[in-house]
Amino acid sequence: MSAAAENPSAGAASTWAATATAPLVESSFAEAPFDGAPFVEERVRARVITDDPLYRAIPVALRFVPAEPLAVRIVFPADLSPEGTDNEWVFPRALLEAGLQAPTGTGDVRVWPCGRVQAVVEFHSPEGVAVVQFDIAALRRFLRRTYAPAPAATR
Repeated sequence: MSAAAENPSAGAASTWAATATAPLVESSFAEAPFDGAPFVEERVRARVITDDPLYRAIPVALRFVPAEPLAVRIVFPADLSPEGTDNEWVFPRALLEAGLQAPTGTGDVRVWPCGRVQAVVEFHSPEGVAVVQFDIAALRRFLRRTYAPAPAATR
């Protein structure tokens, strides 16, 4: 996998707008099949950053598929996309990890810390750029779970 992100429906990047405020503390956990294989998912709230003084909090799924151990996925909900489909970005897990410590990335996805408790992930597509802010604690919790041993299969 290259350092560039895969983005099947990049149109959502240009459609986000700041409209409301909400806390970023909501999260949930799941370990469920992903195309027949187990995966790790954490749902968090993130902020879309614009030049507007208000911001829009959006639900985001952080996803890791053990069959692709070098990659993580960030999935934005379908209602943000003009096509009405989930907008999924796939990029190296190492990029997300490194970006929590220092600015990193030169391709479609760039990550950097923003103060002590926030991190910014910037997504570049032909339609535009989306800048999304996450709580670092949620990203670290998700990354820790990606390294946890998979549960043993039951017979």
